[in-house]
Amino acid sequence: MDFFSSKRFITATLAILVVLNVALLSLLWWQNIHKPEERQIRITREFKRQIYFTGPLALSEEQSLRFSNLRQNHFRTVKPHIQAIARLKKELVTESVKEIPDTAKIDSLAGSIGKRQAVVEKELAMHFHELAMVCTPPQRASLQKILERITTRKAGFRNERFDPQRHEVRELNIIREER
Repeated sequence: MDFFSSKRFITATLAILVVLNVALLSLLWWQNIHKPEERQIRITREFKRQIYFTGPLALSEEQSLRFSNLRQNHFRTVKPHIQAIARLKKELVTESVKEIPDTAKIDSLAGSIGKRQAVVEKELAMHFHELAMVCTPPQRASLQKILERITTRKAGFRNERFDPQRHEVRELNIIREER
């Protein structure tokens, strides 16, 4: 009689496999019930932004704290204007999609948006000035480069569309392709 075909071997193998399955299923069940407590890490935009300025400008602790306070005050000041601009833009869109839009109302809304945006830009310039006053002269040069990069990046799409030099290059490329 062959050893692998004997009833005892097959029964013993099945019993071992059943015990292993039960043990593994028990382990999986135990792991799902007893999850280790996860540490919650909370990262805020303010924390990230402070790190962003602290590194390139080599700000001291006091300067970092003043930057943070100035930033919070700036956003507190500008927030109502930004909310008003959003509300006015919503009205502008609502008016512009009507079958017969009221052009006087559209002009009025656009003017109101422009006035609010001018206030926001003025507040932003004053905020940049306050930040510069916290910095030392070498830090101001670095701050200027960072702020220029930030402000042009936000308007990057508009700069690409209306940059005359890029427009000329595109025309030259089109002319070459046509020949």
